[in-house]
Amino acid sequence: MQVPVYGLTGEVVDNIEISDDVFDVPFNEAVVHQAVVRQRANARQGTASTKTRGEIIGSTRKIYRQKGTGYARAGSVKSPLRRGGGITFGPKPRSYRQAMPKKMRRLALRCALSAKARDGELAVLEALTLNEPKSKEMAQILRALKVDSTALVVTLEAKANVVKSARNLPGIETRPADVINVVDVLSNKALLMEVAAVRRAEQLWGEKSPEEGE
Repeated sequence: MQVPVYGLTGEVVDNIEISDDVFDVPFNEAVVHQAVVRQRANARQGTASTKTRGEIIGSTRKIYRQKGTGYARAGSVKSPLRRGGGITFGPKPRSYRQAMPKKMRRLALRCALSAKARDGELAVLEALTLNEPKSKEMAQILRALKVDSTALVVTLEAKANVVKSARNLPGIETRPADVINVVDVLSNKALLMEVAAVRRAEQLWGEKSPEEGE
């Protein structure tokens, strides 16, 4: 697949070939959905906790006599029916972690990247380098690239000046190529990648990547 390479002022400076194995994969909705659910589940802390009636500190005295009051019979003040009592079937600390085979995770990410490329939401940049942290300069670059909504900026490696310049801009996220994931890609409208980041993605998630072997 041929894609244009944009300069920091928005002009096309080159055209490059990108791998169909990573950027032209048919969208597999089931795998992408499972990957998104897994990632969000694994981000949950699972620390919510409530007390049962047995864990409430309080008197065990019977509240009032069994008969003759006209009220329903009642025993413990710790009953779930009473204010301050225990919680019935409330949450307890647990793990929400889900497993997913590595090949499925990689396929889901390739599907997400391919969807961006097909929808025209992928823009490939030459090296994104800033001499100093400056949000105004980053905003000018994004305007030149016609980014008017949320965007994920992917560089080859973490660049302090790029990160600091983008973090004050609403809806703009930055990631090194090695750690992008399905949720990051799909939750942002535009995907901006350096040429070096594209090559790194092809190396990591191509059909015959070093991790999977020949």
